[in-house]
Amino acid sequence: MFIGLVGKPSAGKSTFFKAATLMNVETANYPFTTIRPNSGVSFVRIECVDRDFRKQCNPREGYCREGMRYIPVQLLDVAGLVPGAHEGKGMGNQFLSDLNQADVLIHIVDISGGLNDKGEPVAAGSYDPANDIKFLEYELDMWYYQIFEKVWRRFSYTINQTREDAIKAIAKQFSGLRVTEDIVKAVLKKFELMEKPILTWTDADLKNITKEFRKETKPIIIAANKIDVPGAGENYERVKKQFPEYRIVPCSAESELALKEADKHGLIEYLPGNKDFRVMDESRLSDSQKKALDFIKKNILGKHGSTGVQGVLNTAVFDLLGYIAIYPAGDKLEDSKGNVLPDCFLLPPGTTALGFAYHLHTDLGNNFIRAVDIKTKQSVKKDHPLKHRDMIEIIHSK
Repeated sequence: MFIGLVGKPSAGKSTFFKAATLMNVETANYPFTTIRPNSGVSFVRIECVDRDFRKQCNPREGYCREGMRYIPVQLLDVAGLVPGAHEGKGMGNQFLSDLNQADVLIHIVDISGGLNDKGEPVAAGSYDPANDIKFLEYELDMWYYQIFEKVWRRFSYTINQTREDAIKAIAKQFSGLRVTEDIVKAVLKKFELMEKPILTWTDADLKNITKEFRKETKPIIIAANKIDVPGAGENYERVKKQFPEYRIVPCSAESELALKEADKHGLIEYLPGNKDFRVMDESRLSDSQKKALDFIKKNILGKHGSTGVQGVLNTAVFDLLGYIAIYPAGDKLEDSKGNVLPDCFLLPPGTTALGFAYHLHTDLGNNFIRAVDIKTKQSVKKDHPLKHRDMIEIIHSK
């Protein structure tokens, strides 16, 4: 699972990245603070099944606190993209290529309108953040189009001459962009190109096709960052209405980072994604720390229910991608070393019991007999589709 952070300079990408990973990265309010991509581990949150069995799990990766399991995902923060990125402006080509491995993109937008189109500070509210959404769409669409356009003339002639199946050929040629035969077929049907000779496809057809490919292979969620700045709330409500096709989550990466740092140093007890925190020892807090925590509690958690950072990550993985979390388990819920439910895997929608067996180990898939749903104690067949938070034991031949 790979999540890419995108957006223009100074929108808060590096702060979001640091808040999500607690890695030390440079953050500053000027363009191109990030030059080389930052890669780190963050987590999505689910209600752990250990609660159902009144046991405490022992994750091999990630962690579990208060019945909430945090499952690791890879996060990549690239340099800020500016208008003309697909033409190489602002090192755009390099960092667009870095995003190719991402399963989903989080677009960090300064919803306060305090940055111009180049990511330079301006008076809050003087810039329309809706422009950022349009600009990123355009840059990504043009990036995809250029990749296709560079090879299309020769490629289309070859397909025409060899009479190779166009759907299979396109999916094979552009598999590096995660384009599949199903995606190609659906897009060609949408634009009524299934029966149209490939050499007659126009430049407009190509742009339509590549835009749809981008939407399918690089879904985007928008983190409406800096929601605590005066005027940001009004911008958020307006942008939500203007772009109903997007998931837009109000967020304050700076607040999340402050809470996590305070939790790390034992000043408060805070669980990422929670709507509140508990001060451990008020005498250890300075006046400025008390003021900052009071502001977060009143203006972020009180108004929005969370800082939004965990919500953005969860929405990207579970809603946009539709991934499910599956536990490998047996009757005793323990591995050979006595660890309770040590593993939990994120898998794509439609994963079957047999697919899960192969995910665990090739030998388990090759020697698959059946699977057992630990919650229901029922056997399931190899083509049985798994559900979110299933606990599955694989029965196999020796």
